[in-house]
Amino acid sequence: MPVRCVRAAREDGEEIRQRLVEVDALSAEYEIEVVDGEIYIPLDPAADPRSIDLDLEVVERDLARRQSQTFPADILGFEPSYERLGDIVIVDEDDDATARTIADAILASDVRARTVVNRASPIEGELRVRRWDVLGGDGTETVHREYGCEFELDISEVYFSPRLATERHRVIEQVAPEEHFFDMFAGVGPFVVPAAKRGAECVGVDLNAAAIEYLRRNAERNGVADRVNVIHDDVRSITGYDGWAERLVMNLPHSADEFLDTAVELAGDDCRLHYYDIQHDADPFGPGEAAIRDAAEHDYDVEIETRHEVRSYAPHELNVCLDARLRRR
Repeated sequence: MPVRCVRAAREDGEEIRQRLVEVDALSAEYEIEVVDGEIYIPLDPAADPRSIDLDLEVVERDLARRQSQTFPADILGFEPSYERLGDIVIVDEDDDATARTIADAILASDVRARTVVNRASPIEGELRVRRWDVLGGDGTETVHREYGCEFELDISEVYFSPRLATERHRVIEQVAPEEHFFDMFAGVGPFVVPAAKRGAECVGVDLNAAAIEYLRRNAERNGVADRVNVIHDDVRSITGYDGWAERLVMNLPHSADEFLDTAVELAGDDCRLHYYDIQHDADPFGPGEAAIRDAAEHDYDVEIETRHEVRSYAPHELNVCLDARLRRR
């Protein structure tokens, strides 16, 4: 059966293999193959190769299975769908019996998994957390690795999506040293920590006390605590940062528009705003753009620099990002 793999020059193979290992993207189910000076490195089916900071060519190729290991598909007779977050494996099955069968196969296989969970609810409440059914193993705390950073978190207490790794990296690549970077809904720090590693002065605000504690830990864990100010509060209530931000992240896609007046107060004379939204695919950018202009145009010239589709969210709904530049008049 054809499998997804990275194709590269043979001499680049070891560097790429190591990077795939670092982000849990290397498949241990298939052999690496070298043919005519090119190397084919198999990808884990749950991995997103875009989350690796390399220019990779991904192809499909028939590769030999490794004989020394057992994988869920070997036990089940079909390829289950799952994703990994650190050493937690997440399945998404409506049928409890199917979810438990998959979980048993994952735990009986050679997939690196300490805990297997199934989504038991949508994202809920003001703190944007989800309920989980623990199907095997114990504990919902883990360490997730992404683009050279480590994030400690507990999926039962905080919101975190590994699927947004590529989008976060897209934003972080734009950050300059000494820049004033402000994340209005910071969570455990997946924007703040890598921005601080690039040399920015960062502020991370969140209502969720557990997320804020993990953000503090993650800033220390990644050696950037001296460049990160962590604030546990509603961002609309904080003081002392009016006109401070040179880059604002608003990753609260269902209700970011309710916080645009605060974003305008925080924005400096020349500020980039990354505004996340979820809208119908008939007009995914129009409502967000109108909301930004309505909030900012009294004081700023507003330029929408990028209209970016992040991912499909639901049938006919898109998760999008508007990158706006606000320049004070």
